[in-house]
Amino acid sequence: MNGVRMDTWLWAARFYKTRNLAKKACELGRIQTNGNLAKAAREVRVGNMLRVINEGGEFEIEVLGLSEVRGPAAEAQKLYRETEASKEMRQKVAAERRGAREFEILPAARPSKRDRRRIIQFRGRG
Repeated sequence: MNGVRMDTWLWAARFYKTRNLAKKACELGRIQTNGNLAKAAREVRVGNMLRVINEGGEFEIEVLGLSEVRGPAAEAQKLYRETEASKEMRQKVAAERRGAREFEILPAARPSKRDRRRIIQFRGRG
């Protein structure tokens, strides 16, 4: 196997739940291969450097293996290796998110019926 479609590989490596979501990510410019925007039909080859942005964060990875089928997560993790810089950056972003939660102001309780009516009125609905 020389190469695999980008969307198929991203799906098999478990970066996206469906191939359609992987294809959409390529169309939106969230996938780069060797510094260039990747299309869904572009072939992934062993040794390519990919930059993947998804809900889990921003990954910079090197392709180690190819697969067209989605298997267990343990097998999917053998298809790529994440760079150290990428791991550190994702951990830093996660720590910032945890820190920001400490300063978040939350209401003491759920809004009462009266409060809910005022919220709806303020938003201009009803």
